[in-house]
Amino acid sequence: MSEDRAISKSDERRQFMLEGKLLTVIFTVALPMVVTMLIDSLYNMADMFFVSRLGEAAVAAVGVNESMMMLIRAVSMGFGMGSASIISRALGAKNDEQASRYAVTALFTAVGVLSVLAFFGSVFLPQLVNFLGATDTVRPFSTQYARWILISAPIVATTTVLSQILRSEGSTIYSMAGMASGCLINIALDPILIYGAGLGVAGAAIATGVSRLFSVTILLLPFIRRKCVIYLKPSFFSPNKEIYSEIARMGIPTMLRAGMMSMSVILINNVAAGFSDAAMASVAIANKSLRMVASAIMGFGQGFQPVAGYCYGAKMYGRVLRAFRYIVTIGVLAGLTLGAALGIFAAQVIRLFSGDPDVIELGLVLIRSQSVTMVPHMLVMISTGFFQALGKPIKAGVMGLSRQLVVLIPCVLIMTHFFGLTGLTYSQATADVIAFTIAFTLVVPTLRELNLLKKKSDAQIT
Repeated sequence: MSEDRAISKSDERRQFMLEGKLLTVIFTVALPMVVTMLIDSLYNMADMFFVSRLGEAAVAAVGVNESMMMLIRAVSMGFGMGSASIISRALGAKNDEQASRYAVTALFTAVGVLSVLAFFGSVFLPQLVNFLGATDTVRPFSTQYARWILISAPIVATTTVLSQILRSEGSTIYSMAGMASGCLINIALDPILIYGAGLGVAGAAIATGVSRLFSVTILLLPFIRRKCVIYLKPSFFSPNKEIYSEIARMGIPTMLRAGMMSMSVILINNVAAGFSDAAMASVAIANKSLRMVASAIMGFGQGFQPVAGYCYGAKMYGRVLRAFRYIVTIGVLAGLTLGAALGIFAAQVIRLFSGDPDVIELGLVLIRSQSVTMVPHMLVMISTGFFQALGKPIKAGVMGLSRQLVVLIPCVLIMTHFFGLTGLTYSQATADVIAFTIAFTLVVPTLRELNLLKKKSDAQIT
């Protein structure tokens, strides 16, 4: 009886993704992902807000450890999004058991890999903190924060992969519920542990770990109650070459993109540390504020991916093209609106975390320069997700590496060398513009390819 219900659920979800009104499908799938991405950003924003009361060095410490948290998420997202792409296409092609095998294998492997990496990170913690860019004044705070973030790394892997699995089958509301509940716990625990228990910066990290553990519980409920198409049966764990190679095809580009993002943050932190703790604090506040805004569009991009994946797997190429046009339009409009709003209220945002005039002055330039280039930044993210949804690892990899490795790191080094701190503040905005030109040259041929596939498919039908 439960198997019949599962089949019915699978058919119902497939019909909605392939035949529902396209804008309705995109918004239904994407809006919970927008909320989820905003909540994910709120996790770190909450930590910084409460930690900011401990001083400038504490704020800088959270910024320093952001790069390590990004590395943890990079590995987790590699497994999560690597499996999500093939899961969506498998479900679109009616291969439900195969989709479940990818999901279970990705989940178990991600937890194992992050556990090993966290162990070695804990062993070499002093060296790791120095590598991340901590100065003498920031190092004690950074060490406290990093220790607990590493302990919670396997939990982060679990929440990330479970969230991506739910997203891949279109169950984004469950994903949102899991992340939202954890964020509320985090916000409630931060002041209790930081001030009430006197744990300081370490309390912020512990609050994040506990909240993620709560999220895991919520995210598992739809699987336990059989509300999902995907089955998380331990017997589906299939660590074989075929499954790992498929996950790697789309997971490695994601991992490299997110990993290079982390490396660029490490570089920027180290460069900023050469100027002052105020520069480090400004970079941390600006990056988190901009990521908060960018995450809204990233949520739409990630919500678009399962729709494109389902349709591509079902060979409905015209629907893929229309979905892409819709998401680009949404991205441009949202980028213009949100970028303008953040630029206008940049000073008020910065003052939430610091009253230091130097931090405010530098933070204003950082935020406003990148607000102007918010639309190109959004379109680069959407293009990367587009290639992932279609199972094009090379183009996804190129896009993943272009802004962070090929463009941003040289921009930071060259512009800082010639223009000092001013060059550092404008380097990220410059990188966004250059990365957009690369995205444009890759997206156009892909759209032409989809148009040709659509014409062939239409010809066969007639």
